[in-house]
Amino acid sequence: MPSVSPAHVQGVCAPRFEPLRQLFASNITNGVDLGASLAVTVDGEFVVDLCGGWADVERTRAWGPETITLVFSTTKMMAALAALVLVDRGELDLDAPVAHYWPEFAAQGKGGVLVRHVLAHTSGVPGWEQPVTMQDLCDWDKSTSLLAAQAPWWEPGTASGYQMRNHGHLIGEIVRRITGDKLGAFYAREVAAPLGVDFRIGLPASKFARVAQHELPSAPPRITPDMLPPGSIPAKVFFNPVEDPGFRESATYRQAELGAMNGFGNAHSVSRALSVLANGGEVDGVKLLSAKTISRIFERQSQGVDRVLGFPLSWGIGYALPAPPLDTLVPAGSQVCFWGGYGGSMTVIDVGRRMTISFVMNKLQQDIIGGPRVGALVAAAYACVAAT
Repeated sequence: MPSVSPAHVQGVCAPRFEPLRQLFASNITNGVDLGASLAVTVDGEFVVDLCGGWADVERTRAWGPETITLVFSTTKMMAALAALVLVDRGELDLDAPVAHYWPEFAAQGKGGVLVRHVLAHTSGVPGWEQPVTMQDLCDWDKSTSLLAAQAPWWEPGTASGYQMRNHGHLIGEIVRRITGDKLGAFYAREVAAPLGVDFRIGLPASKFARVAQHELPSAPPRITPDMLPPGSIPAKVFFNPVEDPGFRESATYRQAELGAMNGFGNAHSVSRALSVLANGGEVDGVKLLSAKTISRIFERQSQGVDRVLGFPLSWGIGYALPAPPLDTLVPAGSQVCFWGGYGGSMTVIDVGRRMTISFVMNKLQQDIIGGPRVGALVAAAYACVAAT
């Protein structure tokens, strides 16, 4: 079996970030990563843009600049960005009821659920009450209708409950009711195209050959059905539907526009898109947001033990804010926000430093968010900044 050497790492790296490049290359050499990409932008410009390793578990296809992969919940960061574009245009009011745009959503006592509750995972609707399959999630009308018809699981706005799989359905249906477009199409036209971002929520078949294959975790799952009380909120979110890794590789799943979990990209594309937030709303002459809209991200909506994930989280509008215990991954700051995806992908947006740090890989670890691997990369990036 071929081995990977630092020579497999390609891309650009400013001299001051050389320790970060070395750590990234070492992770590939030592097998911490199979294939991966890492990007850092400052003032909207790439100071680090690296990739390397392998795009398949057989180690026959190199991970190059054109390689993309499924990034799971990192997709949620793009869904939030799309919603903020509508906020900035005055077409979406964060303080309005969801039912103002999606009347059916008012059923079963959800008339008081606000748009900002959805963006901050405090809607009280973190999953489906009725049993669903992954195939059902790809049926947009069915899956959104079920969400509209059910009652909230707690008083909206009082606590967060991570909208693991339905976050994109909730945001996406609001976007569709306003624009007539599904979330993936709106994102492609209004965010990706103006910025030249190679990230897609829902992947066309013509791009399938570029997708890096996931290496599934070798460790046992951190959460299994027997660990959770039947019918509990975590049980209903984690295991309805039951995850099927094979289905994730199907055309049905890849082409669905699921803004919570089926975005495809790499660190370059993720950092390019989210550098808009770090850079005052404008990159290379393309202005998508105002400073006022960006400032709303940092309005804390909740802080406390998340009712789904079971550990403390702090949510702003669309993005998590640093707070224990995740402040060990992300340096604290009044203008820092972040999130990531299952397996270890992650992006930090530091508005104060006008910087983004993005990591995307195909070797999955059993981490709901972050993990030691990406934590070390983020720490190294900040150390490089502090040393200059």
